[in-house]
Amino acid sequence: MKRRTVLGMAGATTLATLAQGMPAQGMPAQGMPAAFPGDLKGKIFRPGDPGYAAEVATFNRVRTPNPGVVVAATNARDVRAAVRYAAQRHAPVAVLATGHQPSVPIGRDAVLVSTRAMRGVTVDVKRRVARAEAGALWQQVVDKAAPAGLAPLGGSTGAIGVVGYTLGGGLSPALGRRYGYAADHVRGIDVVTADGRLRTVTASSDPELFFGLRGGKSNFGLVTAIEFDLFPVSTFYGGSIMFAGADAATLLHTYRRWVKSVPDAMSSSVALMHFPDADGFPPPLRGKAVAGLRIAYLGDAAKGAALVRPLREVAKPIIDGVSERPYAAFGAIHADPEGPVTAYERTGLLRELPAGAVDALVEMAGPDAPFPVTMVEIRHLGGALSRSPAAPSAVSQRDAAFTLFMVGMGGPELARPIRAAEDAIIRRLRPWSTGGMNLNFMSVDDADPDAVRHAYPPEVYRRLRTLKRRVDPANLFRLNHNIPPA
Repeated sequence: MKRRTVLGMAGATTLATLAQGMPAQGMPAQGMPAAFPGDLKGKIFRPGDPGYAAEVATFNRVRTPNPGVVVAATNARDVRAAVRYAAQRHAPVAVLATGHQPSVPIGRDAVLVSTRAMRGVTVDVKRRVARAEAGALWQQVVDKAAPAGLAPLGGSTGAIGVVGYTLGGGLSPALGRRYGYAADHVRGIDVVTADGRLRTVTASSDPELFFGLRGGKSNFGLVTAIEFDLFPVSTFYGGSIMFAGADAATLLHTYRRWVKSVPDAMSSSVALMHFPDADGFPPPLRGKAVAGLRIAYLGDAAKGAALVRPLREVAKPIIDGVSERPYAAFGAIHADPEGPVTAYERTGLLRELPAGAVDALVEMAGPDAPFPVTMVEIRHLGGALSRSPAAPSAVSQRDAAFTLFMVGMGGPELARPIRAAEDAIIRRLRPWSTGGMNLNFMSVDDADPDAVRHAYPPEVYRRLRTLKRRVDPANLFRLNHNIPPA
């Protein structure tokens, strides 16, 4: 006999009870019940409930969600219930897995779907395909694929969520130039759309929605699972080499010439960094300005070493951590922070990196910068990242040669000077900018509609707005880097 699940643990309550306490924003959508009958496997939280703060906690703490309702979903059925509940009350829906990329404020009028409990990952070795649920992390996929000599197009750390990263394009620092964007290799997507339906979307079932989901992030529905290709990679030659900040100009000038001749199997970046004098950082780097070279070469280690030699010899390194590694150690390339941070981020794309751009970058972000931003990275694109996939997608800006990405870390008292410094760097490098942006690198300061337009060419943006009008005309999924319906 069916019954409504009573979720009394950890302050959780039912959607029926919530319906009595959350003011409706308008009349219920046609055909929608006032509250949802049936079982809900996940927990529901309201502000003040025990467990609420933990469920809305984000990796980047620059903006903490404050929704009126949190649905801690455990399966697609829970997600459907949450979307239907929001739709009947004309409430916006947001989704949270890891919270690496905050955007607009999520307030009391919102329903937040937390997918952290949806961690299922399966690997089909014969087909070289993985399937990941909405809350799965890249490290889970790597750990399951590595024993078979396979690897995914994951991010810079295993702690990043698979789905959000892939829907935003997915730029792998290890495999990107060789294989392209993660979104280029998606086979199917399970998504709950604004009408509460669970759809399996492929290139043949709904080409237009498949196009928009891959590159449009959470604008067109709430994804519950994704299926994607794996690649025959078991090892790589890579890691990072740290040079003194005084060597930044020499390194970058050598680097800008070097990237013109490297094969697609070589992915790389250079980051100008300012390390605080604090515990948790390697003693040789503490309190210092450094220039970090990050390398990932897919091929023979001796060939990789020969390719890297011109960069390795620009100066005496502080730390040389480039070597042959199992792919499971891909996190050593960027060595991203493991715990939560407060990070103010900005991004851009460069069409080229000539001598003038390098000089400007060192002036604004090097050891003598007027206000030191924690990290400014230039990442090499091109290769397979510049080529269109077999199934067209909304992932754009494929003509860019480099990403520009900045992170300034600090408390609220540093927000204003960090943002001013990042704005100054954006302006200084504008002569070499494409004018575009990579959606996965956009932040709270790139969330207004005009900024989001810069992630797409005009014709792609118009196409996405038309798709939005078809699948989400009320813009239920708007608490993101939003694409409004046409």
